[in-house]
Amino acid sequence: MGIVINLDVMLAKRKMSVTELSQRVGITMANLSILKNGKAKAIRFSTLEAICAALECQPGDILEYRGPK
Repeated sequence: MGIVINLDVMLAKRKMSVTELSQRVGITMANLSILKNGKAKAIRFSTLEAICAALECQPGDILEYRGPK
């Protein structure tokens, strides 16, 4: 299964919309959507850092590894 992005979970916990996160982080809604839906192949550390700062969380709150079943 690989790496799972739990961005929607953190957004819900922080009661923040994708639009608000996009504005705070400075990346497009389209790129956030790609990330949120697990379609991204990579993420820059600077982007991950900005997301974590905006959501007041750790990278491990957003990224999760799920090995094969």
